[in-house]
Amino acid sequence: MTEAAAELPAPPEQARTVFGDRFADALRYAELLADVGVRRGLIGPREVPRLWERHLLNCAVLSEVIDEDVSVCDVGSGAGLPGIPLALTRPDLRITLLEPLLRRTTFLEEVVKLLGIGNVTVERGRAEEMIGKLPPVDVVTARAVAPLERLAGWGLPLLRPHGEMAVLKGDTAEQELKAARAALSRLGAVDATVVQVGQGIVEPMSTVVRVLVGESPGGVRAATRRAKAARAGRVPRGGSGGRRRR
Repeated sequence: MTEAAAELPAPPEQARTVFGDRFADALRYAELLADVGVRRGLIGPREVPRLWERHLLNCAVLSEVIDEDVSVCDVGSGAGLPGIPLALTRPDLRITLLEPLLRRTTFLEEVVKLLGIGNVTVERGRAEEMIGKLPPVDVVTARAVAPLERLAGWGLPLLRPHGEMAVLKGDTAEQELKAARAALSRLGAVDATVVQVGQGIVEPMSTVVRVLVGESPGGVRAATRRAKAARAGRVPRGGSGGRRRR
């Protein structure tokens, strides 16, 4: 039996500033997470008391590093974090919520319809299986999906030339980036940094790893070929023959 959730706390004043005209929708989304989200096992009941600071605002401030009028793919979107808070704060963005589990995509579709979020679409699938199926995007986002090196293998191939992966990470961001630099370079990354966002809004500030790809990221093309071969049941020359799963 699912543990009963704690009561959703009142939204902090920062939420009204961050979400602006969509504050009422952000509040409704928080209520859905605290109710339906808990009952369906999309978030843990112990997360309810910190939904605003740790989840909604923590994700919304990711908008600080995303350019205007770009396309975004939120990989492993889960219950819609960071994709839905990002969509509510940035109606100029075109956001795809990419999630492999049916119960999660069902919830996401319900939220998008209920809140009338017109700049969001929901796709069911694993990122590594969607390479070449989804149109390339300007930005890939993610939160609590996988270690950076593995996440880059799924996310960077979804980018268009000069695109960027902007992922929310925790205290180990610097160590993850250091360990992943060689793999990032092979995948076509030309720059990678760790930045802090959300000053005056969330405490501690949110940590974002930004990974930029170049004009002709050869690693991305190779990953695309591997993904197509895997879908066709073939192993590309030099491949291991195995498919990694989350």
